[in-house]
Amino acid sequence: MTNGDPLSFARDIRPMFTDMDVAHMKIAGIDLSDRNEVMTHADAIYQTVSTGAMPPPSSGETPWTAQMCERFKRWQAADCPE
Repeated sequence: MTNGDPLSFARDIRPMFTDMDVAHMKIAGIDLSDRNEVMTHADAIYQTVSTGAMPPPSSGETPWTAQMCERFKRWQAADCPE
């Protein structure tokens, strides 16, 4: 995928959320496996992953890379395509 390729939630964004991410955030009332929920909370999601606040170090999960953050931001800027 290059920076000019169209993004999709199912192919490009959903796979960046682990099953643990989805389970933990469902408890908080956000379903990261649902495009509409991610779209609604995209600013907050981007803020937490781009600053390294999520996933928390204690989770043992790898933080998002700069490329993952950039992909999410491009998806958001493209009006969150399905």
